[in-house]
Amino acid sequence: MKETNNTKETTEQNNAPQEEQQKTVDNTPQEENNDGQEKQTEEPQEEKDPLLVAQEQIEELKDKYLRAAAEFDNYRKRTLKEKAELILNGGEKTITAILPILDDMERAIENGKKTDDPQVIRDGMELILTKFIKTLEGQGVKKIDTTEAVFNTDLHEAIAMVPGMGDEKKGKVLDCIQAGYMLNDKVIRHAKVAVGA
Repeated sequence: MKETNNTKETTEQNNAPQEEQQKTVDNTPQEENNDGQEKQTEEPQEEKDPLLVAQEQIEELKDKYLRAAAEFDNYRKRTLKEKAELILNGGEKTITAILPILDDMERAIENGKKTDDPQVIRDGMELILTKFIKTLEGQGVKKIDTTEAVFNTDLHEAIAMVPGMGDEKKGKVLDCIQAGYMLNDKVIRHAKVAVGA
């Protein structure tokens, strides 16, 4: 009998701590839940009206749009102004380069009045022409070469077809009637030529 009583006491003692542990475990979340509920009631969240939120977003987007439109308008005006200035003053460099040649021509005419020798006038004109060609080359202008060239529609304009020149001259430039010119590898005037047919 004593043994059975001892076993009961030991099982009761063993059960007692488990019950206390369960009570403490059970109490803890309830307290936390109670605390959480109290916190929620203490700090209620203010929900914004969706209409007000949408209106604020609309105002923000409208402000961004107006700023972008103003910046683009300023950019467009600035670009137009720069383009107009380029058109008006773009030839300034070329004109400045040509003015000394104009001075040379005026001097040649004045000197031509003082002499009756046509060779002197011819030499003066040739010097001016050479200077003028060099000035144009400095500006990117180049004469299209037509000497024994094969006819090319990108460079030449055929104003006459000459038949009966033989197979060797067929499709080749025979004569240049008016010189053609290129500006920075772009044709600004096609060479007018006679082509063998």
